[in-house]
Order: sequence, then structure tokens, then C-alpha cells
Amino acid sequence: MSLNTAASSPSSTALPTIAFIGGGNMASAIIGGLIRQGHPVGQIEVVEPFEPTRAALLQNYGLTAQPASDPALQRASIVVWAVKPQTFKDAAGEAKAHTQSALHLSVAAGIRSDSIAQWLSSERIVRTMPNTPALVGKGMSALYARAAVSADERAQVEAIMASTGEFLWVDNEKQLDAVTALSGSGPAYVFYFLEAMTRAGTAMGLSEAQAHQLAVGTFVGASELARRSDEPPAVLRQRVTSKGGTTYAALQSMEAAGVGPAFERAMEAARQRADELGNEFGG
Repeated sequence: MSLNTAASSPSSTALPTIAFIGGGNMASAIIGGLIRQGHPVGQIEVVEPFEPTRAALLQNYGLTAQPASDPALQRASIVVWAVKPQTFKDAAGEAKAHTQSALHLSVAAGIRSDSIAQWLSSERIVRTMPNTPALVGKGMSALYARAAVSADERAQVEAIMASTGEFLWVDNEKQLDAVTALSGSGPAYVFYFLEAMTRAGTAMGLSEAQAHQLAVGTFVGASELARRSDEPPAVLRQRVTSKGGTTYAALQSMEAAGVGPAFERAMEAARQRADELGNEFGG
């Protein structure tokens, strides 16, 4: 897999008016990041049919979202599609007349750019797969651009995604299914292990608060060590595993239970589901 990495610092490219179709968690994460970086609220349009979500955007960011697409979208030169896969086609049909001149950035899982291009009659499409740590500016995103997207437009997309954390480019759109399985769904895997570690710690006599703090701190510290180290995770693991010691006992137990292969199968299930979403809701 050939990945083009890019820096996570904000681009100096001036950000234009940006419209969001959908104002839920991921849209909110991007909007919050843009505003923190100084993007004017007046240069953000949001279409969100769900009234409580519109109220949250008003309370959190001072943004007045619209319940449906309208001509105000025409002033946006970038449209971010933050809708559920099953609603994308209908939302595109409603907004298409107002977004003909825009660059389109989709954060919808599984929906392929061929489908988006057909629905919007545009080839200027970038797909991205972000994840929920974007809510705290620690997201990890992958980006794929169709051939019609210019270098300047790529830079504009980078400036948007840099507001949520780190990102990288992939050369093959199919790789986004693997990205979805790895980093898109990845936070849930971490939370799953945190739950298990907290339960185990509590069962061994710690308070739930103590076990939670220790588990979260361990994940944060180990992740930062892996980030800063030039050595692969396998070497880092071996350095804390003395044969016959406590870590060795834990890892042997996980090996005997088939945790590693089971985890790999789980990620493959996520990748397959990402592919299925494109088949179910695309076209």
C-alpha cells in the first residue's frame, strides 16, 4: 500500500466559505476545529434537518443551520458531506442545484466517489475517512482525491482536515475501506479494550475510577511511545516482556485465546462492511 503522508499543521491556504450537509458529530468536530483556527462563523453554512442538532450548533458555535438545502449554499466553494450513507443520495438530490461550482468533500463511510460524482454531476470530489478523536483535535484521517481535483483544491482540503488532527493521502480509493476498518472504526476498538481493562482492574480490587485512570493513562503513554519511537510495535512489546514474568503470562494467555487472529478477523469484517455500504447505498 502506497501512502502519501502530509504534515498535520494548518495550511496557509485561505479558507473559503464552506457548507456542511449534515451537522452531526463529525461535522461539528470539523466546524469546531475551523473556528478554533480563526475561520469566520459567517463563512460557514450548515444544512441539518434534525432540530436538536441545529440547536446544539447554535449554542456551541453561534451557527444558524438551515433545515433544508436552499440557495444560500451557492456561495460555498467547498461542500462537506457529513451525512449517513443511507441518506447521501437523497441529500445530494436536494442540494445539487445549489452546489454545481463547489468542490465536494465526503466524510460518509463506504460511499464511493463514482456514486457521488453521478449524484452531483461533478468530478471535483475528495473522500476522507476521519475518526471521532477529531472531536478533541486528535483525529486521524485518510484522503482520496479524484483526478479532477487540483493541487490548490487538495491544499484547501488539507487545511480543513488539519483542524481535526493528522491526515494522509491514499492513491487508491479502495484503500479507504481498509482505512475505515483500521482508523475509522479504530477508536471503538480502543474503548473496547479500555472497558475490559477497567473491568479486570475493578475485579482485582481497584476502584472503577482508579482502574479507568490507569487504563486510559497506559493507552495514552504507550501510543505516544510508539509515535516517538523508530522501532516497530513488536520490538517495543518485547522490551516489556520478560520470559516468565507478568507481561509474558498475560500475553501467553491472549495468544492461547487467539486474541490476535480474532482481532484481525474483526478488522476484516469492518472492511467488508465498508465495501458493502458502497454496494447498498451507492449507484
